Amino acid sequence: MRLFLSSYRFGADPAPLMSLVGSPGRVGVIASAADAWPPAARASAVVSDMTPLRRLGFSPEEVDLRDYIRTQNGETGRLRDRLAGLGMLWVRGGNTFVLRAQMARSGADDVIRDLLRNDSLVYAGYSAGACVMTPTLRGLDSSDDPAEVVETCGMEPIWEGLGVVPFAIVPHHPPAAPSGGQEAVPLEDAAAVRRTVATLRLAGMDYRTLTDEQAIVVDGDSTELI
Repeated sequence: MRLFLSSYRFGADPAPLMSLVGSPGRVGVIASAADAWPPAARASAVVSDMTPLRRLGFSPEEVDLRDYIRTQNGETGRLRDRLAGLGMLWVRGGNTFVLRAQMARSGADDVIRDLLRNDSLVYAGYSAGACVMTPTLRGLDSSDDPAEVVETCGMEPIWEGLGVVPFAIVPHHPPAAPSGGQEAVPLEDAAAVRRTVATLRLAGMDYRTLTDEQAIVVDGDSTELI
C-alpha cells in the first residue's frame, strides 16, 4: 500500500511522492470534495490541480464520481475498470463530508480500498483527500459543513472515514510561528483547527496534525511524517 497524505498538495517537496510513484504516468483527479461549489469554481479547482501535476510529468484526467453512482444492485464494475488503468489517484481538498458521501454513492470507497490492498496504484490526497482515509471525520465539522451533504448528495453525512490509516488527520495545523516566508494561518482557520484537535482529544482518538508543508507517507509497512 502506498499513500501520500498531505495538508496541501505536495507539501514542501514533491520528491517523496515521486519516489512512491516511480515514473509519472496517468493520474486520476478526484474533485468530489468540491461538488458543493458553484460549477465555475469547481472547474477552476480541477484545472488548478492538473497544472502542477503536468509540470511534474503526469498525465492527469478527471474521474468525476458523479458519473459512477451505484445502481440498486451495488455494481461498481465501471468505476473499478476506470481506476484500474491509472498509476495514481489525486484527491483534492474541499468538504470532507461531501467527498466521503460521493465515495459511498459511487462505491469508490470499496474500490479504492481493494486497489490499495493489492498495491495497484498510489493514493495521493490532500486536506479532505487525506482526512477521508482515516477512521473518523469527527471534529472536521469545525471547518467543513456536513449539511452540504444533504444538499449536494441527497443523503445524510457519514462520520466514518475509509479507515485505511489507523489515526485521524488534522490538516492546516498552525505552525508554532511563520517561517520561510510562510504566511500566518488566518485566525478563524486556526480556531477551527484547534476545535478539531480538542474534539479528537476529548474522544481519546489517535490523531496526527499536519502543517501545509508536511505530509504522511505510507509505503508498505513504513509510515513516515515528512
